[in-house]
Amino acid sequence: MVAFLSLLLPLISLAGLINAKSSSGDSVLIVLEPNLQKEDYSIFFTSLTERGYDLTFRAPKDLTPLIIEDDIPSFAHVVLFTPESKSYAPDITPQSLVTLLSDKTNLLLVLGPKQTILTSLASEFSLILPPPGTPLISHFPKRDTPASVIPIDIPSHPILTSGTPPIWFSGTPHALGNNPQLFPIVHAPAESFAADSTEDSNADALVDAADKGGEGLWAGSSMAVVSGFQTKDGARVAWVGGLELFSDAFARKELSKGKASGNAQFAQDITAWTFQETLALRIDSISHHKVNETSPPEVYTTNDQAVFTAKISKYDVKTSSWQPYSGLKDLQLEFTMLDPHIRTILAPVSGSPGTYSVTFRVPDRHGVFKFVIDYKRKGWSTLQSSTTIPVVPPRHDGYPRFLSAAWPYYAGAISTSIGFVVFSTIFLAGDVRDVKKGKGQKME
Repeated sequence: MVAFLSLLLPLISLAGLINAKSSSGDSVLIVLEPNLQKEDYSIFFTSLTERGYDLTFRAPKDLTPLIIEDDIPSFAHVVLFTPESKSYAPDITPQSLVTLLSDKTNLLLVLGPKQTILTSLASEFSLILPPPGTPLISHFPKRDTPASVIPIDIPSHPILTSGTPPIWFSGTPHALGNNPQLFPIVHAPAESFAADSTEDSNADALVDAADKGGEGLWAGSSMAVVSGFQTKDGARVAWVGGLELFSDAFARKELSKGKASGNAQFAQDITAWTFQETLALRIDSISHHKVNETSPPEVYTTNDQAVFTAKISKYDVKTSSWQPYSGLKDLQLEFTMLDPHIRTILAPVSGSPGTYSVTFRVPDRHGVFKFVIDYKRKGWSTLQSSTTIPVVPPRHDGYPRFLSAAWPYYAGAISTSIGFVVFSTIFLAGDVRDVKKGKGQKME
């Protein structure tokens, strides 16, 4: 029996690893610079393999495997560990990477201190990079590492595991533009700055720039070292400012004696989000109907009571399946015709997991309306749905015969009619007297 269990437990654990896969696919292409050794990133690559991903490696200039073949992406996810590569094979270009995003392929991109095609591509995502060769520098807290090797606290973020220890970072920071699809995941420390030297010889220049509010100042927590981007189609991009963040050396490097860094856990969280293991939502179905009915009508009449229902699920990496999800508290429904005429909360239904419903009165205006769901939150999958439905005025026999608001007019019309009848009756039924003839009139 013990021997049977010893054979069964590895099979169960292997099945669990196989199930823990992405919602968008399990094939990963890792483009690795030739001067980098896979053994230096074994913890990171082993973590991906244990989570069920199929890794394929190639160099930047290798012609195979192609990232796009016959206009179809060959991989579900692409990782570019090429912070210093300036030339690539013909199939890896900024245009091809954007095409991958259009085809819902996720990207993990690592920036470096040199000018490459990735630094050029970053501007298309509203990332603003400092001049080449200006890494992030911080002299605090006091430590025995170079000023360019910085411990950074992990903030509270839905993407990241709560309680993750600080991470070691060495690389290039970036500022964020106004693109609403771009968001920071980890900010640079408040006391850090980007400079081409670790010495303090340029401290006066930094102080002057701070006083003047100069655009050339790269300092403080307004910068980010890791950022995320999510396209309207649902593809995800993670921008990381330094490759060493994923290295075995930083994963094993202690923050203090006996206290391990959070690099390994952080790398797992970043890839889990980028590869759509976490915070992945979808709309399974929507329906609408009138109150006390079940089937959707062809048209609504003004002032009808309408019921709208949506079923939403979230990807569960433990079971590798989509499960009903009722955790959205700020989901909204809009009933629009050019502009929203009604915007209301789409609340979860108690006792029905994953079901959100609302009842509202159709506006007193006819036209072509839409039921619209447009849920956009930083890090979460975008939920979008639009259903067109006409709204018509009541038929000629659909109006109420009498309106309570019109009773003053009814009373006025009735009183006028009664007065006319009374006046006419008195006028017609009154005495008729002969008119006396004058003296000058001739009698016949």
